[in-house]
Amino acid sequence: MRTLDDRIRRIAPPWFSIERARRSQRILASLVKEVDELPERIRTVGGADIAYKGDIAYGVAVLLDFPSLVVKKYAVSSIKVKFPYIPTLLAFREAGPIIDAVKKLGQFPDILFVDGQGRAHPYRLGLACHVGVVLDIPTIGIAKKKLCGKIGPFKNGWAPIIDNGEVVGAALITKEGCNPIYVSVGHKVSLETAIKLTLKCIRGHKLPEPVRLAHNIATRIRRSGL
Repeated sequence: MRTLDDRIRRIAPPWFSIERARRSQRILASLVKEVDELPERIRTVGGADIAYKGDIAYGVAVLLDFPSLVVKKYAVSSIKVKFPYIPTLLAFREAGPIIDAVKKLGQFPDILFVDGQGRAHPYRLGLACHVGVVLDIPTIGIAKKKLCGKIGPFKNGWAPIIDNGEVVGAALITKEGCNPIYVSVGHKVSLETAIKLTLKCIRGHKLPEPVRLAHNIATRIRRSGL
């Protein structure tokens, strides 16, 4: 039976080294902090997402006032994609455009919500972790689908995601009648705080506003171009 990495080797380009990528993941994963390193008062939150048009990736970062969630500004980065889509290695494809867009904001948000996994990843380094460690800012991963682990029992609107005996995230119900979203630590935040902040950023939609607005902007730009 082929392993995941064996399957990846079959679809990866000749120049790609799965061993080097996994080594980079292990190094970055070891740098992730799962404790709160946040300002005493959070004044801004950010959202980041990405959209594709052909081989162009549009990374979007939006900055919002907190707790009003009024948009202050947003930034876009368009980059020609050279790295292929490879399962569990999405950050190597998407982190660059997102990091560039966040830098273009001119200021870092107090915490950044990233459309993607954080610790809830087979190698404990989803896109939110990658972005958080590289920029050295607090990040939260917000995903629409579960990538690893099993969901435990729900209590008070959320349930732990457990992978190999480790709690790596939470399935969080944010809108009645909708499937849960999957919240996990990106960097410099605890899971408990990540859940609380996510709920504070819900405004009648399934996704927290920072991610929802970044997604909407990315979709609009993909359709119309820069």
